Amino acid sequence: MTAGDVALRAGLIGVLLTVSACSTTRGPVVASAATPSSADQSVGGRYKVGNPYQVDGVWYYPSENYAYREEGTASWYGDDFNGKRTANGERFDMNAVSAAHPTLPMPSMVKVTNLDNGRELKVRVNDRGPYKSRRIIDLSRRAAQLLGFDLIGTARVRVEIDAEESLMMKNQALRADPGELPKVAAAPHPVVVATSLAPPVMTDANPQPAPGLKAKPQPEKQVAMLPLEKPVKGDKGTPMPVNGHGTIPALPPVAAGPGVYIQAGAFSDVANAHRLEHELAEFGNAFVLPVTVNNRQLFRVRLGPLGDDTSAQDMLGRVKAYGYDDAQIVRY
Repeated sequence: MTAGDVALRAGLIGVLLTVSACSTTRGPVVASAATPSSADQSVGGRYKVGNPYQVDGVWYYPSENYAYREEGTASWYGDDFNGKRTANGERFDMNAVSAAHPTLPMPSMVKVTNLDNGRELKVRVNDRGPYKSRRIIDLSRRAAQLLGFDLIGTARVRVEIDAEESLMMKNQALRADPGELPKVAAAPHPVVVATSLAPPVMTDANPQPAPGLKAKPQPEKQVAMLPLEKPVKGDKGTPMPVNGHGTIPALPPVAAGPGVYIQAGAFSDVANAHRLEHELAEFGNAFVLPVTVNNRQLFRVRLGPLGDDTSAQDMLGRVKAYGYDDAQIVRY
């Protein structure tokens, strides 16, 4: 056998090995969630479970279910929500590994197994969704790429919560945000025994300082801020009476074209409407829509327009899960 024959055979063997490796698409491939890092996503986030909420007629009941295991359909989301706030206040990055789930605690850690190709991935849950029938989890684009279904759009998956790591994430989040810690019951009030006091000594109502002494300046009284006005409930774009107060400044016309929107609240006080508008700006294009109702002005706070009904349902779930329980979908 010549040296040329040896080289030729070695080359053929290398080609066959390469083709064999490329043609293997099934098997227990464990994808790493460490690249790219999702550490910067958690900035601004908080631990959140949330109250029951309703989307498209279906009720969802968030809970700390550390025995969760379910099989169903996974989907993924990206451009429409990239850079916007998640349901627990983090920043969604479609190029990092994360997921949305309708009821699991945020944050928590789950293992997602693609039942079509055997790939597994540990994913951080920090958002709410999806809300389509038979879909159990919505993954970031990067997570879908690692699991091998980004081009298909959906996949059959098994989702299992990692109880130990999820509890660690909970404790870390609560230490970072003490305001979310469970409330502690107030201590019992001590018993106070009432006693009779001697009658007060009457003095000059406006006492003057003694000669040679300067009067001590009195501190200014602190005035507590009034609480925010709650949104007017029941407003769905139809006229309703509003008990307005004060002079309401005029607002410039809002350039809102036809489409699907989320209405998060309605106010008779424009200042409160603008406060909610500022908070919703983290979710997307928020604006205040002034309308005249029974000769008074009502200020509706809306978010959008959204691309379609599916995007609207996803956004509604995220807004409600964040705490705006009166949010609803409206068409303009």
